[in-house]
Amino acid sequence: MQRNGVMECSVCHSKVVATPRSISRAYDKHKSKISSKQRVLNFLLVSGDCVLVGLQPILVFMCKVDGKFQFSPISVNFLTEVTKVFFAMIMLIIESRKQKVGEKSLLSVSTFVQAARNNVLLAIPALLYAINNYLKFIMQLYFNPSTVKMLSNLKVLVIAVLLKFIMRRKFSIIQWEALALLLIGISVNQLRSMPEGTKTFGLPVTAIAYIYTLIFVTVPSFASVYNEYALKSQFDTNIYLQNVFLYGYGAIFNLLGILGTVVFQGPESFDILRGHSRATFFLICNNAAQGILSSFFFKYADTILKKYSSTVATIFTGLASAAFLGHTLTINFLLGISIVFISMHQFFSPLAKVKDDKPAGTLELGDAQKHRSSDSSFVNMTAGAADDASHISDDRKPLLPI
Repeated sequence: MQRNGVMECSVCHSKVVATPRSISRAYDKHKSKISSKQRVLNFLLVSGDCVLVGLQPILVFMCKVDGKFQFSPISVNFLTEVTKVFFAMIMLIIESRKQKVGEKSLLSVSTFVQAARNNVLLAIPALLYAINNYLKFIMQLYFNPSTVKMLSNLKVLVIAVLLKFIMRRKFSIIQWEALALLLIGISVNQLRSMPEGTKTFGLPVTAIAYIYTLIFVTVPSFASVYNEYALKSQFDTNIYLQNVFLYGYGAIFNLLGILGTVVFQGPESFDILRGHSRATFFLICNNAAQGILSSFFFKYADTILKKYSSTVATIFTGLASAAFLGHTLTINFLLGISIVFISMHQFFSPLAKVKDDKPAGTLELGDAQKHRSSDSSFVNMTAGAADDASHISDDRKPLLPI
């Protein structure tokens, strides 16, 4: 159980400070004990994410008419966030009907108010995602779908660096080498991918594209890491309740973007359904499903797994582009995606796992025994101290669900 950033053991009622490092290390400790049923669920989750992420740039490309969008990209993002809010509310109603007698209702005003206070940090990733979702459309004006998908994989390296400094995650040398291979694979795919001599806004297209690519890579990386921290730091809050606030903030920010276009383009731009087609309807549904799956990744898994899952979608995007849009699968793409898959295998290999510098349970166990002498003490949760404390039985529930 967690209150105000402090977790309490359900067996001995010892208190554990829920820092970003403790949250990350708790996940690392328990993810190796996943049951076969959970592995199947994770496989289905990753498979669904690959299909949805792979289809996203294809659907965006199909929405273009003569190389341009007849609709406002911000309107698509706004409708996507509204769709996710409605889905989260429906799931909350279903979850509330499954609650046991005596449990605090998920739909009560006090529950919403308390959750709103505890999850106010979700406004930050919501704003960053609003910016990133707009950039997804802009990137399609300069790159084909498979190239956009490959460029998005650069986020993995940025996310790894952010996880190291923000969440204090540890990566082995082999895993850093795997991330370097990922960059090489992306670079191979990008050779001679830009048209030469074309200019936009008076600047070479390559310069504009590089600026958008830099923002396209860094902004969602910060959003993903911060989203993982915000969701896990309030782990006892129902995920659908958290999604209501996350997507609600996103809808507000996109609505502000729509009002901004009204100021600069006139009242007619307020028609959020203008220029929409059947393809944009499927795009909204796809983006909504993709966002919902992402929240489960961030809360119950981690950002690296989510981004490598998105990387697998690259080959699906390339094949779909070739089959439905007539794009050619170049030798650069085939070589690049091969290197990317080698990188993935190397990163998740058992040989690449980080080994603790000291045996688990030495210093941490001593700290736990020392602090138990005081009723108001805290257990320092580092390197899975909660697993190694001798006063807790082996069949207890973990701090984080597996």
